[in-house]
Formats: sequence, C-alpha cells, structure tokens
Amino acid sequence: MRYNEFVGQVQRRARLTSRDDAVRAIHATLDTLADRLMAGETADLSAHIPPEIAYYLRPQPWRVPEHLSLSEFYGKIAERERVDRSSAVCHARIVIGVLSEAVSPGELREVRSQLPSEFDPLFEPAGRGHTLFH
Repeated sequence: MRYNEFVGQVQRRARLTSRDDAVRAIHATLDTLADRLMAGETADLSAHIPPEIAYYLRPQPWRVPEHLSLSEFYGKIAERERVDRSSAVCHARIVIGVLSEAVSPGELREVRSQLPSEFDPLFEPAGRGHTLFH
C-alpha cells in the first residue's frame, strides 16, 4: 500500500475533513504503538509500510516498551492527536485496521504477540461485538 492510499483510507474511514487530520491520527497511533513494542518489532513492521508512515514507528535507542493498558494506550493517542478520547479510540482502530491490510498476516501476528489480549479489540473492525470505548 502506498502512502497516499494509506492516508486516504484513514481519512475516508474516519470521515476526517483533511489529510492533515488523517496524518495526525496515523502519527499519534503509530507513535503510541511504537511505545508499546520492542524496537526490533517496530523495525520489522516499518519494513512493510511506506517510509513516510514507517517514520512514526522509528526505533529509538532509548525507547523501552511501556506496559500500557489499552485504556492508557487510547489516552496517549488522544493526548498526542489532541482530540477527545472517543475520537482517539475510533481513529486508533481505523489506523490499525488500515495497517492490518497493509502488512502480511505473519507480521501482524508478530505485532499482536507483543501485546496482551486486552488489546485484541484494537485489531477488530468496529462493530464486531466489542465496544469502542475502554
């Protein structure tokens, strides 16, 4: 998936008025995801997505995976994106949904293996029996 397609999918699905808003949602979500993953996994995941988006997953030598709960994860996204919590939850699920389509199932399994089962709803399309709000 190319950069413009990735951003366009997020913008369309989240019904955002601008590409800048979509990029802000992508940045907040992937930067927060990178906080939760081991550096090696962020590097592996980065290799499967456009470099302009992979930039938000860039491994930092000082970054140690944070043990964020799903609620804390959504809270950090809301803070970084500068939106309310319900918008952050929706945007995060959409960004992860587009990411899930852009990478191989094996790579997605690797990402999910580093997250507790509490994060499973993040990887499920909205409306699949799980509430968006945690």
